[in-house]
Amino acid sequence: MPNPLEFQPANPLPQLSPAVPLELRAATLEDIPRLYDLIKYWAERGRMLERSPELLASTIHEFLLLEDQHHGFAGVVGLHRMAEDLAEVRGLAVAPNYQGKGLGRWLVLGAERMARDWGLKRLFAWTYEQRFFERCGYARIPREEATLPQEIYGECQRCPFLTNCKEIPMLKLIDLPKPVVAS
Repeated sequence: MPNPLEFQPANPLPQLSPAVPLELRAATLEDIPRLYDLIKYWAERGRMLERSPELLASTIHEFLLLEDQHHGFAGVVGLHRMAEDLAEVRGLAVAPNYQGKGLGRWLVLGAERMARDWGLKRLFAWTYEQRFFERCGYARIPREEATLPQEIYGECQRCPFLTNCKEIPMLKLIDLPKPVVAS
């Protein structure tokens, strides 16, 4: 699997407004305290699952983050590969002071770009924010074990909310870039 720290995007992300000068970069171990605090903030409000610092450390290579020119933390997204052609968009969080600026969509686009660079065809997300993911091109899928891809249901078995899950499963099929052929 490609290492996100080495990833060179095939397609550049859309530019943000100059009023919001941010950089999207691979997360590092030094980012874990800020990443943990942001995810915990939203988890305490019932908007996402909390992730321990230990879990973040073991999966830090899966995360991209947005920071401003003063190294202020604006948002984070993770991309967890689950199968040869499937990854989960997870840990998507935007700092409260950056809400409403389109950064959530920008983070999802960054994860999608990385998925394309990895050659993936399907992206999945568990979310409480169905409308947001629909605006990003995802569709709700049935949550029953028989209809979820096995890789996804296998992850559910480790979740403390397995029998009381309120998250909505969403799926998006992504197009891979067409190879350029010299004529």
